[in-house]
Amino acid sequence: MTPAIELNLVTKTFGSKLAVDRLDLAIPTGSVYGFIGPNGAGKTTTIRMIMSIIFPDSGRVHVLGKDSAVESKDRIGYLPEERGVYRKMKVGAFLNFMGRLKGLDGAGLDRKVREFLARVGLAEVYRKKCEELSKGMQQKVQFIAAVLHEPDLIILDEPFSGLDPVNRRLLRQLIEEQRAAGRTIIFSTHAMFEAEQLCTHLFMIHRGRKVLDMPMAEVWRRHDPRTILVEPLAPDRARDDRPWSSLRGIAAARPAASGIELSLADGADVADIMQEAARLMPLRRMELKRANLEEIFIGLVGGDAAALRAEHDDDQPARTSAQSGGDA
Repeated sequence: MTPAIELNLVTKTFGSKLAVDRLDLAIPTGSVYGFIGPNGAGKTTTIRMIMSIIFPDSGRVHVLGKDSAVESKDRIGYLPEERGVYRKMKVGAFLNFMGRLKGLDGAGLDRKVREFLARVGLAEVYRKKCEELSKGMQQKVQFIAAVLHEPDLIILDEPFSGLDPVNRRLLRQLIEEQRAAGRTIIFSTHAMFEAEQLCTHLFMIHRGRKVLDMPMAEVWRRHDPRTILVEPLAPDRARDDRPWSSLRGIAAARPAASGIELSLADGADVADIMQEAARLMPLRRMELKRANLEEIFIGLVGGDAAALRAEHDDDQPARTSAQSGGDA
């Protein structure tokens, strides 16, 4: 099957800043592809090149089998990072207008708009002006505008930004519905939890260069920390790592935020060690730990969590439009 998107040796600079460096990427049709990386890494620049908002200095971009997104614009839904609705328009009129721009028309369009608004808990805002809505409500309206025409490709740039936990969950459900319908979805996010929950594939970029690109199942397999977390029932044993070091197959035992982390030796059998751990003392809980995406990213690019978060923070004030060289 032809990939939904292909990038071949794509490079983009803004003045002296190298935003994307010789990037190769092939995004399978029907996948949910997460773009992960700190601000300034090249995520939004890559998305804007895919969308033909900006163009690479060198390399090729193919979208839905065409030489650019311009040739497939009605088959694409896009939620940009820079939120923007027509503030003076009423919500219903705005969404009907956006639907017509994508080739929808007739009474069926307005019915679809009303059904979608009800689906996201905004049925009552149909006749309100967009400027009367909260930022979270406006974001949900823009998501509807991106998917109303049932596009083959959906691109969501930081879709979870500014949403409360209830609406984050709702958006995850909506994205999952689009995936179940067979659509290809790209989303750029700092929300690692959502990426872990939703992605079938993961793309990590750092300082313009690809550092990881593979299916999520392969990510977990390659970056398995082989660590068991145990939490003793007795409070006085909660952070005492000494009893655990003697277990066969344990390379190291160390106190963690809640309990003890047991690192497994090469070749150790997980099931056998978990049985031995359960016999050693009464436990409140025991689980096989899986690496999180932040840990994986830090392991690939070096540094530590504090430095990565600082890089996020340092980039925030400098972020501007792609034309002036900014990127998320």
